Amino acid sequence: MTAPERQFVLTLGCPDRAGIVARIAGFLAGEGGWITEAAYHADPDTNWFFTRQVVRANSMPYGVDELRRRFAKVAAELGGQASWRVTDTGQRRRVVILVSREAHCLYDLLGRVSAGELDVEVPAVIGNHAGLGPITRAHGVDFHHVPFPIDLDGKDAAFAQLRTMVEVHRPDAIVLARFMQILPNELCVAWSGRALNIHHSFLPSFVGARPYHQAHTRGVKLVGATCHYVTAELDAGPIVEQDVIRVDHGDTIADMVRKGRDIEKVVLARGLRWHLEDRVLLHGNRTVVFH
Repeated sequence: MTAPERQFVLTLGCPDRAGIVARIAGFLAGEGGWITEAAYHADPDTNWFFTRQVVRANSMPYGVDELRRRFAKVAAELGGQASWRVTDTGQRRRVVILVSREAHCLYDLLGRVSAGELDVEVPAVIGNHAGLGPITRAHGVDFHHVPFPIDLDGKDAAFAQLRTMVEVHRPDAIVLARFMQILPNELCVAWSGRALNIHHSFLPSFVGARPYHQAHTRGVKLVGATCHYVTAELDAGPIVEQDVIRVDHGDTIADMVRKGRDIEKVVLARGLRWHLEDRVLLHGNRTVVFH
């Protein structure tokens, strides 16, 4: 398989005004940058402008650090509120996965990594139960078991241990692959914009431990999944991706659960890929996703 061409990816969000596109394109062209992708969005409700630019790395006379230094002056011209970053696709991304008992999302992600479909490094999978250790190690990935006691003090200590074990790897993404623990506020803040969660899309209609049973009783016709960033407000973070699959009156609860797991796997993989490719720009509790 031929290695993908190395690229620099520039993303920016700033107050909208005339001339932003010309200023960025002019800067990149003036530095010798060969733009291979360019996407833009102007939000009339917030008067905010978003862009993602991709440049061939070998067209630039310097590296990514110098590009960041030079572009900082352009970003300053576009307003002090501007939020931007420049990344280098030559620097392999790192992902830490958090799990509990359900295996479907973990199997799917590890399979995509093993097949080269997701070109990322997974230095660790961490679970609050030990059952997914064997499949993780079979993929050559370290598995760490962090038990979570019921008492509050014990949970605080477990989350502190979890944070240390995650952050030592300096991950670009922390994936909650059906991790059935609610992250405390301090972790939501520390991992803001990096922690991705997946869950069924029955909320808020069917809450609790048996949403598929409730949905089956009501005769729903669509089963869906939502991938979103984790925030302190439970299951209410900025949405990255959603999708649905149809069910009908002939489907049993087991059928619905199976279909729900299928769509969860696909939605989580998409959301993670778009995050790692810097296709997701955050603005408050909303996202702009440049597919």
